[in-house]
Amino acid sequence: MNSFLGLGTDIIEISRIEKAIKNRRFLEKVYTSEELRLIKLKGDKAETYAGRFAAKEAVSKAFGTGMRKVIFSNIEIINNELGKPIVKFKNNIEDYAKKYFVEISISHCKEYAISTAIIFRREDEVGN
Repeated sequence: MNSFLGLGTDIIEISRIEKAIKNRRFLEKVYTSEELRLIKLKGDKAETYAGRFAAKEAVSKAFGTGMRKVIFSNIEIINNELGKPIVKFKNNIEDYAKKYFVEISISHCKEYAISTAIIFRREDEVGN
């Protein structure tokens, strides 16, 4: 049985992200090339950018670190074949994150995007 590690939630105003995504540096700092590709396929909407931003924040909060120890683009939010968001870890946290399983949910309304992440330590890592 996997053991619970942490829970994180983040909410963001879509209008803030809508302004930020006009800056190419922001896009490169926060999103992976695969995320950008998927966002374009979904219509290049500000709420999609905002949902992924909130998801990255929620994951970092669930780990208990906040973004001060994590680079945004090292957390990748993609979708499985049914559209469910899934988390992949990149670069300097990929090996560390293999110990964990993350469940994530993303939602938005007209003004806000929200995400919740729950992190479990993988069964074979419990006690390590």
